[in-house]
Amino acid sequence: MTANEKTMQAVVAKGSGGPEVLQLEQVERPAPGLTEILVRVRAAGINPTDWKARAEGGRLSEKDFPAILGYDVAGVVEEVGIGVTWLRVGDEVLGMPKFPVLPGAYAQYVVAQSRQFVRKPEVLSFEQAAGLPLAALTAWQGLVETGRLRSGERVLVHAAAGGVGHLAVQIAKSRGAYVIGTASAAKHDFLRSLGVDEVIDYRTEDFVDVLRAQPVDLVFDPIAGDTGLRSLQVLKDGGSYVSILPVDEATAQEGRRRGIRAEFTLVEPDRLALTAITDLVEQGELRVEIDSVFPLAEAAAAHRRGETNQATGKIILHVTSES
Repeated sequence: MTANEKTMQAVVAKGSGGPEVLQLEQVERPAPGLTEILVRVRAAGINPTDWKARAEGGRLSEKDFPAILGYDVAGVVEEVGIGVTWLRVGDEVLGMPKFPVLPGAYAQYVVAQSRQFVRKPEVLSFEQAAGLPLAALTAWQGLVETGRLRSGERVLVHAAAGGVGHLAVQIAKSRGAYVIGTASAAKHDFLRSLGVDEVIDYRTEDFVDVLRAQPVDLVFDPIAGDTGLRSLQVLKDGGSYVSILPVDEATAQEGRRRGIRAEFTLVEPDRLALTAITDLVEQGELRVEIDSVFPLAEAAAAHRRGETNQATGKIILHVTSES
């Protein structure tokens, strides 16, 4: 390995704070160990957990900095470690390895266990592939596994045009559900293009008033907060409320009173689920909407975009081009 091959560019968060703490630096390049692969990152997805971890008072403590953020990886296998048999150098892959430990996706190279990746479908660009793993796994695990979604059920998805939400509505449709989504009016046509059956403008309509007469079987909630307790008002007794953030005690108590399963689901790396998700992509039942793409050096601007909460679909970092 030459001197140039010993280092790589990465966006490093020097400490907690605003987006300005993200700085492009030259750092040591990792090497794959047993059962690991080295991936040359072509694109990295940005998720709310990234800017929440970076922010003052976020999930990372001062001892965790400096840190390379990012979980979503799409790229090309550069090296394989001992014991890796199913992937080869040159294979195109995507994944969300190591979560909740940071793999450091905002970098030119990432090392992680090979079986936390899947092969990238040819129909996806690297940017689209980078937007898939964390958000789609969150939706799949929340709806299919935690929510036990069945064909014919009525499902309410909050923030349906967001990074997780727009994938959740498509997964729910692929499972035969009747899907209702909340979003601003400007995003209703987009949601209808994804197959959403009914849309609610959260700015002008109260979803409780709209759905009280026809309650739903399952609510999938990427927002939480006071949305949780209010969502129980539109659920059938015995239904399911699934949140990607911890469920507060008031919501949990009301759920128990009415026989509603009020569950918090935390996404996990899962090759089998990710394979099911990429199968949907290849079958034309799931597409990734890209809100915007930023160069690696402009990660701070990408975080600012995310923090507006106005993105439709996913925000992506373009990391490296084809060599």
